[in-house]
Amino acid sequence: MRHRKHNHVLGVKTAHRRSLVANLASALFTNARITTTLSRAKALRPFAEQIITYAKKAEQSADKSVKLHYYRLAIAKLRNEDAAQLLFKERVQQFLGRSGGYTRIYKLSARKGDAAETALIELVAKDDKSPAMTPKAKTARKPKAKKEAAAAPAQA
Repeated sequence: MRHRKHNHVLGVKTAHRRSLVANLASALFTNARITTTLSRAKALRPFAEQIITYAKKAEQSADKSVKLHYYRLAIAKLRNEDAAQLLFKERVQQFLGRSGGYTRIYKLSARKGDAAETALIELVAKDDKSPAMTPKAKTARKPKAKKEAAAAPAQA
């Protein structure tokens, strides 16, 4: 049975989709943020987070063979050695304090030519809090009217 086997199809064949997501991920790791369509950003997120997890595991390991193993897994999926090297050497430091949620997607306006929904996907810094997670400022409440004071003399 193929229950719950659906992934982001993106309207292309499997080989094209894998290349597309790998190219998007390498651009994301190189530039730290990219603008693309919303459906592509949603397809990119789990792929990019898996590669970042490889980099974290390699960084936390003391064994050189384990580091090399995760590096080779990332290169095999990314298909771009420069992007993998940048991720494993420099960008991995910003993810060590996080246990997940390494990317953030912001919805943008529709694209002018074909009205496709666009989105900005970016890498989240170590101590960065999402706007949705920050507490809202409490508004000052107006003091209650002095109904109690006015009611007290009427009872006397």
